[in-house]
Amino acid sequence: MNQLRILVVFVVSIICLPAQAAEIDLQKLVNEVHAQFANENSGKNPDYIPALAAVDSKLFAVSIVTADGKSYSAGDIKHELSIQSVSKAFNLSAVMQQHGETAIVEKIGVNATGLPFSSIMAIELNEERSVNPLVNAGAIAQVSLLEAKNANKKWQMIESNLELFAGRDLSVMKDIYKSETDTNTKNQAIARLLANYGRLYDDIEESVDLYTRMCSVGVNTHDLAVMGATYANSGKNPVTGKTVVEAKYVPKLLAVMATAGLYDDSGLWLYKVGLPAKSGVGGGIVAVVPGKYGIAAFSPPVDAAGNSVRAQLAIEEIAKRLNANVFQ
Repeated sequence: MNQLRILVVFVVSIICLPAQAAEIDLQKLVNEVHAQFANENSGKNPDYIPALAAVDSKLFAVSIVTADGKSYSAGDIKHELSIQSVSKAFNLSAVMQQHGETAIVEKIGVNATGLPFSSIMAIELNEERSVNPLVNAGAIAQVSLLEAKNANKKWQMIESNLELFAGRDLSVMKDIYKSETDTNTKNQAIARLLANYGRLYDDIEESVDLYTRMCSVGVNTHDLAVMGATYANSGKNPVTGKTVVEAKYVPKLLAVMATAGLYDDSGLWLYKVGLPAKSGVGGGIVAVVPGKYGIAAFSPPVDAAGNSVRAQLAIEEIAKRLNANVFQ
């Protein structure tokens, strides 16, 4: 009788498993999604950074890394892209750990601007000035907030933090760094405007240079998925087993990603996909399914807001098929 009862409970438990747990083949999923959008050619490479304009627009990769460290990828997975603004969502963790969550609100702000990521008008229109750590002004401010003995030590802190998230050594892409340094006049203006309002916390030139270097770090799509999976795993890298950020800060970091991670299209992204995410004009996007996955995609052509067209479509499709929207 006991054996029969156990068998019944076992059968019922299997029947009641959600579709996602009833085991979606994740490798098959990324293969199918990659094939589905392989011929998508909307958008164009950013032309205001010459080195990004020169990247092969046909490159396309998709990757999922689970919160327990399993990896599934398809496409140009080994291609190294510049991390660009995706770095902002992870450098913020280092700032938050050093200064605490309240300092982010008081010294930078966490409200979305509703304006383009490089907007100077957003600084002038908002009394908080820098407003959000995931737009250029707020990201330069967060770099300036990091405390170190000198610029070299601060850079080591920034680079080491990104490496802990990715689970491997990373390096700056010199062509990207030079191209951005040669064309970052607007970011220099943003930094000076922040300094004028008392919202920059270190040397102006140094802060802009470190910010530019941070955006020029090279990663591949798998790296981005590992970084996302680290947030999904409450701040512990599921591949290396190392804790990168304290678990108590992860909900705050994901909240900022949810409200401002895809520039001025963040609300539309959250409405359609329902996942905290961060994009970069290098063509990469990483999304986080708390407790489950880091999902990343890469394709160089971006839309008017600066978000990769194909990467958005791929992650949206994966989220739909995994029933991953956090609001449902």
